[in-house]
Amino acid sequence: ALHDSILSLLLVLVKLPQPTDAFAFTASLRPLKQPLYDSSVCKPFTKSIGNKISSTSLLKSALEEILGNGDNDDVDDSTSEAELANQLAAVSGGSAVIDLPDEISSSFMQYALSIILGRALPDVRDGLKPVHRRILYAMSGLNLLPNAPHRKCARVVGEVLGKFHPHGDVAVYDALVRMAQHFATNTPLIDGHGNFGSIDNDPAAAMRYTECRLTQVAHQALLQDLDSDTVDYTPNFDGNEIEPLVLPAKLPFLLLNGASGIAVGMATNVPPHNLGELMDACVVLLEAQDSGKILTDAALNEIVPAPDFPTGASIMGKSGSKILHNTGHGGIIIRAKTHIEQISKTRTAIVVTELPYQVNKAALLERLAAMVNEKKIDGISDLRDESDRDGIRVVIDLKRDAVPAVVQNNLLKKTSLQTTFSGNFLALMGSGTKPERFTLRSALESFLSFRFDTVRRKTAHQMKKEAARAHIVEGLLKALSCVDTVISMIRSAPDFATAREALMDPKNELSLALSKDQAESVLKLQLGSLTRLNKDKLTEEQNSLLSSINNLHRLLNEDAAVRDVMKQEFKDLKNKFAVPRRSTIEVEETGELNELDLIENTRSVIVVTRGGYIKRMPLATFESQGRGTRGKRGTSSSSGGSSQSAVIDDDSNYDNEVAHCFTCNDHDSLLVMTNGGVAFSIRAYQVPQKMASAKGVPIPSVLPVMKGDDYVAAILPVSEFTESECIVLVTEHGWIKKTPLNAFENLTSRGLIIAALEMGDRLRWCKRCTDDDDILLGTSMGMATRFKASEVRPTGRTSRGITSMKLKVGDRIADMSILKSKHDSASEVAKDSVNGESTASEEFVLAVTSNGYGKRVRTAEFRSQARGGIGVIATKFKQHDTDKQDNVSCLRVVREEDEVLLVTERGIIMRQKVKDIPCQGRAATGVLLQKVDIKSGDAISSVSVVAPRIEL
Repeated sequence: ALHDSILSLLLVLVKLPQPTDAFAFTASLRPLKQPLYDSSVCKPFTKSIGNKISSTSLLKSALEEILGNGDNDDVDDSTSEAELANQLAAVSGGSAVIDLPDEISSSFMQYALSIILGRALPDVRDGLKPVHRRILYAMSGLNLLPNAPHRKCARVVGEVLGKFHPHGDVAVYDALVRMAQHFATNTPLIDGHGNFGSIDNDPAAAMRYTECRLTQVAHQALLQDLDSDTVDYTPNFDGNEIEPLVLPAKLPFLLLNGASGIAVGMATNVPPHNLGELMDACVVLLEAQDSGKILTDAALNEIVPAPDFPTGASIMGKSGSKILHNTGHGGIIIRAKTHIEQISKTRTAIVVTELPYQVNKAALLERLAAMVNEKKIDGISDLRDESDRDGIRVVIDLKRDAVPAVVQNNLLKKTSLQTTFSGNFLALMGSGTKPERFTLRSALESFLSFRFDTVRRKTAHQMKKEAARAHIVEGLLKALSCVDTVISMIRSAPDFATAREALMDPKNELSLALSKDQAESVLKLQLGSLTRLNKDKLTEEQNSLLSSINNLHRLLNEDAAVRDVMKQEFKDLKNKFAVPRRSTIEVEETGELNELDLIENTRSVIVVTRGGYIKRMPLATFESQGRGTRGKRGTSSSSGGSSQSAVIDDDSNYDNEVAHCFTCNDHDSLLVMTNGGVAFSIRAYQVPQKMASAKGVPIPSVLPVMKGDDYVAAILPVSEFTESECIVLVTEHGWIKKTPLNAFENLTSRGLIIAALEMGDRLRWCKRCTDDDDILLGTSMGMATRFKASEVRPTGRTSRGITSMKLKVGDRIADMSILKSKHDSASEVAKDSVNGESTASEEFVLAVTSNGYGKRVRTAEFRSQARGGIGVIATKFKQHDTDKQDNVSCLRVVREEDEVLLVTERGIIMRQKVKDIPCQGRAATGVLLQKVDIKSGDAISSVSVVAPRIEL
């Protein structure tokens, strides 16, 4: 034994690095993990060789030890290492030195194959790994049926370890637990009693505390046909027991419950699917085989559109599932199910009711809380887990100023509320010995082929049993036909064997010629079975057996008959065990999170103050009011009281003065133009929503790249960038330019130069138009001009433009509007008017002064002129006892069905209907539209037109 150990050790050490001394040599033996590291083995090599040793001296010492302590004449100092190694190999019966790389490669491949076949990968036929199959088979052997009492899991684990699975108890118990978790599998195969873990990744209780038994699905769809010779058996690890190579599954459990495993050089990750959809697909595939047609992949994907996860959630589109089903690998985007709840008048909350598959809820909440504390997610004030046995409920309270859709979007982007399931279809195909990638079709076809074979084997087994019974019944009927003679013959026989021979003898007086089995059955009959009634029962049983044998014979010879049985079997299983789909399939194909798709496209009011603050308010905040009323506050009050009695700080008052106010849809793009001729673009919903009395947020927080000395000169809401439209830009000094609208489509918050301005000039207005429209310009002194938009030729972004109209000394452009061509002519106005009264389709020019006076003027009164003229009078002004000179604040195009928002510099907003404003001539002074506190310096600063609501 010592010589064998030395020889084995040296054959391994031939290719190892050379140790330098005895200590290093002894240490080099430790990693071998073989029963060779022993003092009796090491001593011959470390004794009498000093501190310096070589592989040659080791080999020589080994040969001397094996061949007789130095008596071998073939060993001398000139013998090489290779010759010594060959001599050692010859002594051991080998022919050459063992090549270590080849040995390691061979051993590793054996190990890898053992892991692949024996532990990590499931079998496509029953969808189970060996450990799951052995657990279920052991529970069946313990009679832990669905109607039996629960038994301790420790009893099951011990049975599996002792008979079938020579591995650790932890691996067996973990596999048992997973088969009992409703959140891990679509159809649990084990009915657990006790703590079997939770979605929070809580571990299951120890196996000595939990109990289990089989579920109805496991019993009826996996184990029911085991006694019908449907599958092959193999000896267990010690040869004392046998176990099935595969279970006779009636359902495609690989797709139904999914599987995951990591082998050597390969891995599998199969998502669970819906039982009803899988049964429908199996039936359709069988029908296609009957008709000789081929079911297309598209048709198959319509039946099984996507996986169905036990935790529910939403699958984003079908494209990922289609790729996974057709190729065997791909990603599926899963998103948690959430909804918005109003928890108070001013507070809302995002409620999560379903999580993506395999997401740890406790870890998710911990990560979410950390991100809120680190300011990586804004708008969250509180986080609560209200989940119970009825389901998941995670409540995320939002701050008052938070936009729920934006917060929800950030949660989906930055947390595991949205995950990607990376599928990889890999399993043991064929007879369970070849790992292959599969598709949805190949998995179903492999299962159907296996089920076809099991039905045939079950049929052959039943036919064998029924044929044997029919043979027995035939012998009994022969004996009952002459029962008196048979009884006399039996009574005269000296023993059982003689009686049996007499019944089997064809030469006796009865000529029964029974077989051995028939004769023994006759001898075992009781006297009570010799009645006429029993003979009638036997005759009926014989007829039933013959009919059954004919049906079984048909199943053995006709493939279509087997498929019919399978189809009915699948339909019965679907009716009994199918459940509605848990995971909904959303129409969004990409799963890419787009804030625009998560924001409701409602109407809003955007307010920009002269102090550089901006905010968004729902349009419903301002109800329509009567003409001449004071209005409703739309910005914060810096005085805290009435304007008459309070002394207002000039800087604070300037911050609250309204510079721009307009209505738009939340999905619109806002083209923000600065006074310096730079344009930016943001979405309307990106402007923070505030209350009417709030100040708003600084514009640089919305547009970070705006310079500190710039301010917003104009804001243009755009719903669609069309090729036929242009943007008209007008400066305070009367310069005008036109640029195609689609040139601004790719504009971002980084900004873009759109006009070159002369010294002292400022960009003030921005409107959309076409070449068929007219441009209406009004000055602060009450003059107006109208000319064709086609007279302004399109220019580049950096040009200054051309002159729009001549201005008097001290005058400046006050407003700019666009007149649509189809309502321009006076004849069309006359057609739309009856007895001087306008109709709802007519357009008017609304003139509003800074002191709150206004009127409507028909567009026909502003005749079209050549560009660059002085214009005509648009309005005259009322005289007041104050020193402040009134001037034009607004010259807008409106219709009777419109409404307008009048905004003062102090932030007082009033909403009123256009039809309540009287229609007057150009020379009229108008009527009071809104009471303005002129004495305190307040004035109308902005007018916004509110068009009628249209469905978007």
